[in-house]
Amino acid sequence: MLSNHLISAVLLSLTTYASAAPQTNGPAGQTIALKKRAHTHNSLAEWGVWAKNHREGLEAKYGNPKHDKRGTGTNLLVNQNGDSSYYGSVAIGTPPTSYNVILDTGSSDLWIADSSCTSGCGNVPTFNPSTSSTFQNQSTPFSITYGSGQAAGSLGSDVVQMAGFSVQNQIFAVCDQVSSGLLTDPVSGLLGLAFQTIAASKAKPLWQTLVDSGSWDSPLMAFQLTRFLNDSSAQTEEAGGSFTMGFTNSSLFTGDIDYVNMPVQGSYWILPMTSLTVQGNSISLPSGQDSYAAIDTGTTLVGGPAQYIAQIFAQIPGSQLGTGNFENYYTYPCDTSVTVSLSFGGQSWSISPADFQLSRLTRNTCLGSFFVLTTGSSAPSWIVGDTFLVRLLGHFHSRHVY
Repeated sequence: MLSNHLISAVLLSLTTYASAAPQTNGPAGQTIALKKRAHTHNSLAEWGVWAKNHREGLEAKYGNPKHDKRGTGTNLLVNQNGDSSYYGSVAIGTPPTSYNVILDTGSSDLWIADSSCTSGCGNVPTFNPSTSSTFQNQSTPFSITYGSGQAAGSLGSDVVQMAGFSVQNQIFAVCDQVSSGLLTDPVSGLLGLAFQTIAASKAKPLWQTLVDSGSWDSPLMAFQLTRFLNDSSAQTEEAGGSFTMGFTNSSLFTGDIDYVNMPVQGSYWILPMTSLTVQGNSISLPSGQDSYAAIDTGTTLVGGPAQYIAQIFAQIPGSQLGTGNFENYYTYPCDTSVTVSLSFGGQSWSISPADFQLSRLTRNTCLGSFFVLTTGSSAPSWIVGDTFLVRLLGHFHSRHVY
């Protein structure tokens, strides 16, 4: 009998910057433009609320024990805001209707707001199952928990299309109850791009079906993300970069691709963090499972264990551990230019001073983009978000070996 093994890797390369990312076709692949929502936080209090929500949302998403899961069939959704809100379009139903969804490599379910939504959906475009001739109700309850709120509904299946690719009978969640502030127009839901094993619905994610069916020329996805933090000219919606499905778009990067095999297959997109330097000084890191980092496009910042985050800011004179809403975050003097470099067993990749600075809280005090995060026993210790990915082209590659 032939055995079926899933071999996955994350590949990194330097991004080639362009004013816009046009839609590009590969032999059996597509590059589509992304959009993003800019931060709307101006005051210290607003940033404090955002920081608290982001921390609690990520703790819940990655299984911090103090955040209880609510029953079975539960997955976690990070609040959509700031540079975590990179979204693209999917079409659902027959005839197809398009919806904007956050693209998240840190979760595995497709979730969309239902037209019968009674709370929290506001002016968000919603999906009406009765208008699709191919929709099938799975009659299975579903809930999505994030920080201190949740969305709830039921599972259904229908035709789902993205960038010209189509999957029949894709299972997804149709939610009619949403906590206030979870959805922000024009985004109607989330598309999970991690693996089936962590899907609350137990359904195979859209991307895995496309890989398994041979729809793509190459079994990979790639993100090129733009940055607008601390950009006073940024509009509410900005060009967000691009998302490539099924081929290597060589026009989006320069140099060689840094190919790193995943030490753990089939859950999150995980890499071992082998090196971390701050201002040129090395931080002592553990090896093995304690070094694992999830590469998460649905997360703005970089979260890690308290002892290593403390070592990072110990290299920055004048830095202080935050309190209140800024608990587990660090502030530092804005006139300090901070450079951090990460390696995952191959090339070393730098985070620029501009990307390390999450925000300017006061005239002289800035908030760092690395923070203390406690994850669950089955989750990786580090979560690496868009602060790191924004300067790179992140490829997510997966294939079956028989």
